Amino acid sequence: MSVHAEATGRVVVTGGSSGIGEGIVRRLHGDGYAVVNLDIQAPKPDAVGQFLQVDLGDAAATQAVLAAVLADGPVTRLVNNVGIVWPQPVGEVSLENVERSLAVNLRSAFLCFQALLPGMQAAGFGRVVNISSRTLMGKELRTTYGMSKGGLLAATRTWALEFAQQGITVNAIGPGPINTELFQKGNPPGDPRTDAILRSVPMRRFGEPAEVAHAVASLLDARAGFITGQILYVCGGQAVGVQAA
Repeated sequence: MSVHAEATGRVVVTGGSSGIGEGIVRRLHGDGYAVVNLDIQAPKPDAVGQFLQVDLGDAAATQAVLAAVLADGPVTRLVNNVGIVWPQPVGEVSLENVERSLAVNLRSAFLCFQALLPGMQAAGFGRVVNISSRTLMGKELRTTYGMSKGGLLAATRTWALEFAQQGITVNAIGPGPINTELFQKGNPPGDPRTDAILRSVPMRRFGEPAEVAHAVASLLDARAGFITGQILYVCGGQAVGVQAA
């Protein structure tokens, strides 16, 4: 069995200190990976893996921390998870928020993949999972988030085609409403919009970070080598349609 077929070696996860990212870090650590979490926010006291603090919206700082990671050797698995959101009507969106959202949610993914790519090419193996969102199919008050996560899906497809013959797969996950701090911030309990979201999910519940993490772990596996350029929605059927109440 190839060394890449086992859950060993390092994997970089962005935004792994809370929410979906925390769930991913814990799952991958449990699977046997040495997880490197890049985040501006410190993780919980009981966090697992290695934490390196960095503002992923700062290009120079991101490149510097990636250089430090790679000084210890190549990394052939990457999860671009980080995401920030400001629920706002488009008329109230500031240019600063647009630029910040694109820098954190989209540009950081490019910088991470570009930095890790030479090691993947040298190994003839790579796994990249980009955390996009079901929101890219359309949701009010999500101009900057939708722009950035939609761009991440476009990048996923482009990179998948570019490296399809080099053993490097690039896929995306489209989480639906997942019970995280980020989701609760944008969709407070008791808000009519939150209730409407719940009604739009055929399973009539919100997902959990561990359920997204399971999908990520599957796509990182070496045995998922014939899957590339795809988006897997983890959304309780929300992307398919709504069942009658």
